[in-house]
Amino acid sequence: MGALALQTEQLLPEQIAELLGLSGVPGEIVGGLIGAFLIANIMLTMTAIAGPWAKRKITAAFTDRIAVNRIGPFGLLIIIPDAVRLLSKELIVPEGVDRPSWDLAPIILPASALLGFAVIPMGDLGPVNIHLADPEAGLAIVFAFASIASVALVMAGYASNNKYSLMGGLRAVAQNIAYEIPLIITALSVVIFAGTLQMSEIVAAQGTALFTIAGVSIPAWYAFVNPFAFVLFLVANMAEIGRNPFDIPEAPTEIVAGYQTEYSSVYFVLFYLGEFIHIFLGGAIMAVVFLGGAAAPIPALEFIPGFVWFVIKIWAFFLFTQWCRSALPRVRIDQLIEIGWKGMLVLSFANLVLTAIIVGVII
Repeated sequence: MGALALQTEQLLPEQIAELLGLSGVPGEIVGGLIGAFLIANIMLTMTAIAGPWAKRKITAAFTDRIAVNRIGPFGLLIIIPDAVRLLSKELIVPEGVDRPSWDLAPIILPASALLGFAVIPMGDLGPVNIHLADPEAGLAIVFAFASIASVALVMAGYASNNKYSLMGGLRAVAQNIAYEIPLIITALSVVIFAGTLQMSEIVAAQGTALFTIAGVSIPAWYAFVNPFAFVLFLVANMAEIGRNPFDIPEAPTEIVAGYQTEYSSVYFVLFYLGEFIHIFLGGAIMAVVFLGGAAAPIPALEFIPGFVWFVIKIWAFFLFTQWCRSALPRVRIDQLIEIGWKGMLVLSFANLVLTAIIVGVII
């Protein structure tokens, strides 16, 4: 999808309201609710594939095993018995838990990630533009929603009345503070280039060609414009979603399962769900900020719908997280904090200053 088309197309709620013949406030409400339902179900379906099936198959490929292959084609239908097995287990409530916080934590975690997708432009699928809302401060909003996850982890750790869980919650706070600041500062370097916080405008700013080699145009994606910022953002993003080598808040070999030690049945499923939705949200933010959003990598491939390219990009990020899970050892908590405060923070500020100088003086 071209940059101009992205800016002029209707948002998904507006398209739904027009299709239903509604206008005004009722049309906005109905269109928004139906649009949110559709996007939430797309992400939940992708998560259902990623967790019980894709994670196992990818890990098995890295470790030279077979993984699930018995139920359905390629083992895909393992999703159904896995869901039944987990949801039918007894929900065990330990003694002494802070029940309201303990009950709310597994709901807040996936909800915070799903809320983030409200402002993510996912591109077109035929005549439909899959984008719920496009506020001027969209990038700030998506970071705000994503950061709510740390509140859920602290609630789970504190409310569980378990020292391992409490330790996991404290680790989550320390990790999120140490890496969320570099994450946002690195994203600000992109804001300086684009001149806006609006998600669609950030995507549109990457719609031109950076240079052409042998007739092939290299897009002006910020991953190519500023690869140093892209690597910084990737590392900070991995720490933010808590994937290896930064899975310190749950670290099974150290603190059992950290913040989720005392959770079972449907509550465990919600934590598991939230973890994978946050991976996809992290991939979606990277796609929008550094990889041109739903744009095709070369003009010759623009016949493929933008939504397909967007899904490919976030699945590529998911694949990268699983590669890290299989290949990289977990860092210690002291190493993690040192990398964040002494390394990532300094480098992100250096990148921000350098970007400001380049944009202000050279460009």
